Amino acid sequence: QVQLVESGGGLVQAGASLRLSCAASGFTFSTYAMGWFRQAPGKEREFVATISRAGLTVYSAESVKGRFTISRDHAKNTVWLQMNSLKPEDTGVYYCAAKPGTPTTDTVAYAYWGQGTQVTVSS
Repeated sequence: QVQLVESGGGLVQAGASLRLSCAASGFTFSTYAMGWFRQAPGKEREFVATISRAGLTVYSAESVKGRFTISRDHAKNTVWLQMNSLKPEDTGVYYCAAKPGTPTTDTVAYAYWGQGTQVTVSS
């Protein structure tokens, strides 16, 4: 069955870095765009970054541009989110998601979701 398993979250201080990983299985990874989303307590889930099937096109939310980088490796069926210069407002549960075809920032377009990994940034 389809599985997306996130890892790499944790508690860090502001200014630190974290690298989230998402291991995919159960579908043809190379034919799916991949995305990262996050949800803070009491807020709706929001788009963070997405990457195209070939990894040639990426989109990032304005709030993370210049700090977060999404990447993927088809040999490892894995997508990463490198997060630098973390801020307290980056705190939340981070989810990996997959959708067939082209990337989009639209949450509802994604077919598969992981269980999430908690990122907490202290000030």
